[in-house]
Amino acid sequence: MPNFMLDSRLQQDSAHVIDLPLTQVRLSHDARYPWVILIPQRADVVEIYDLPADEQTRLWQEATQLGQAMMAFYGGDKLNIATLGNVVPQFHLHIIVRFAGDAAWPGPVWGHGSAEAYTDEALEKRRAEIARLAKEAGLAR
Repeated sequence: MPNFMLDSRLQQDSAHVIDLPLTQVRLSHDARYPWVILIPQRADVVEIYDLPADEQTRLWQEATQLGQAMMAFYGGDKLNIATLGNVVPQFHLHIIVRFAGDAAWPGPVWGHGSAEAYTDEALEKRRAEIARLAKEAGLAR
């Protein structure tokens, strides 16, 4: 997208998975959870209201459809969808499949323990899974 630039911290902390009509889907480098981040491929979006109404709707559709597909595939107990932006101001939406008894359950994942890195093989496997789920959900070609 013209003028879209990914914040360097999002780039450092995640791996590209797939581009959807509105968002870039990135996989968090924390292997403890199936966790993706959706970033609208638009310049200067800091808050959700910086997007036009139709793109706000599109963002929610992409998030909920991908989240539902991830929940079904990974067999999660709860889907967390959140935006914070206190550290990285570029608007981004976290989608995290949670499991009763996971490392942070029942609290939030932020500030709980240290991220666990993926092996190269596990990272590629998870990226392929998420891309396939997005395609099967009708979000991407």
